[in-house]
Amino acid sequence: MTTLMLTLAVLGHLLLAAHALRRGEWALCAALVALPLLLLTRRGAARLIAACVLVLGALLWVDAGLGFVRLRLALGQDWLRLALILASLTLLSLGVGLWLLGQRAQMLFSRGRAQEIPQAVAFGLTAGLLYMARSKASVPLLLADRFLPGSGWLEMLALSLYAAWLVGAFLDPERHKKLRPCVWALFSAVFFGQLVLGLLGLQDFLMTGRLHLPVPALIAAGPIFRGSGLFMAILFSATVLFVGPAWCSHLCYIGAWDDACSRLGPNRPEPLPARWTLCGRATTLALTCGGALALRLLGVETLTAVWLAAGFGLVGVGVMLLVSRRLGVMAHCTAFCPIGLLGNLLGRLIPWRVRIDRDTCTRCRSCSRACRYSALSAADIEAGTPALSCTLCGDCIGACPHDSMHYHFPGLSNAAARATFLTLIATLSATFLGVARL
Repeated sequence: MTTLMLTLAVLGHLLLAAHALRRGEWALCAALVALPLLLLTRRGAARLIAACVLVLGALLWVDAGLGFVRLRLALGQDWLRLALILASLTLLSLGVGLWLLGQRAQMLFSRGRAQEIPQAVAFGLTAGLLYMARSKASVPLLLADRFLPGSGWLEMLALSLYAAWLVGAFLDPERHKKLRPCVWALFSAVFFGQLVLGLLGLQDFLMTGRLHLPVPALIAAGPIFRGSGLFMAILFSATVLFVGPAWCSHLCYIGAWDDACSRLGPNRPEPLPARWTLCGRATTLALTCGGALALRLLGVETLTAVWLAAGFGLVGVGVMLLVSRRLGVMAHCTAFCPIGLLGNLLGRLIPWRVRIDRDTCTRCRSCSRACRYSALSAADIEAGTPALSCTLCGDCIGACPHDSMHYHFPGLSNAAARATFLTLIATLSATFLGVARL
């Protein structure tokens, strides 16, 4: 029985692949042919992904059947046999999909059961976001589509699988602590690698073929100066809406540099004074936004404004190299970057938090020594919550030897809050890896 159902699951995918090929979607066909290979892993997430594909496939067969029947009726042709065939395909796809969601299939696909729901959700969310971005954009967003039209489906599959793997790895606090800087550095390398290739004349690696300066402060200052161009501001705000200030510890293309510089410094950094982290960034926020408005009112040419923005960005790089590297803390992100302050302030409107269980906390300060955002002074630990500069990076959670630190969201258990938060992070990381370029 089990062998038969698995065979039918593969057959269901192949039939959907054939339908995609009939419509000219060769890359979607290839993706659907490849998906059943996940079942060989015997992982719970593979079972859920295959089940969702087959259930969605059943809806597709219903839609296709109704369309064909209407066409046959309009042409005065026989439609009953075709309707029966498509109804059979619908029942096959739906039945096998529901079987994969059942208890027997759950016992068969027992590997990684603790991560199966977050991994399947990350896969689905990433695929959905990329599909919407791909279908709504006026220009091809995915690199695969730019170099081989129609192949974006394969890139979507790869990025969705990456998101599923990523959340599975992140759910282990110690592994999250070690892996996060690597994943972040990969994103930054891909982002700036595409920028370099674009500057060398390969304009397909740029979002629109026009260059934009990669200085985070311009997310706020750019629209003020231009009076338009809100895309990055909207993207930043939407990200903060989902994951709070975690933009600054997982998704900022420049922040990865500051993280790398700080890791060249002392392994046990001391937090910067709270007044530095607040006043420093408040000053740069006022200077960048006020300066952008002044330049606009004075009618300063765009080229001059670009040079000023580039100078501001170079000062930030200097802060990384001279201060972050020396102190072992992310001085650029916590005391210089105005967007970091906006992320922290807007993040306070979102209920994601890191919480300290004061009943089990021994005040050993392992968390403080792991924090590079100056968010865990002795006073913060005593208060049971990190300071404003916390970006929910999670390094403190992995460093705590007493399991006293957790992600927190009202109404969710600690485990559910962690799984939900990291699912969103993995989804956004994979999505940004696919579409974020200048």
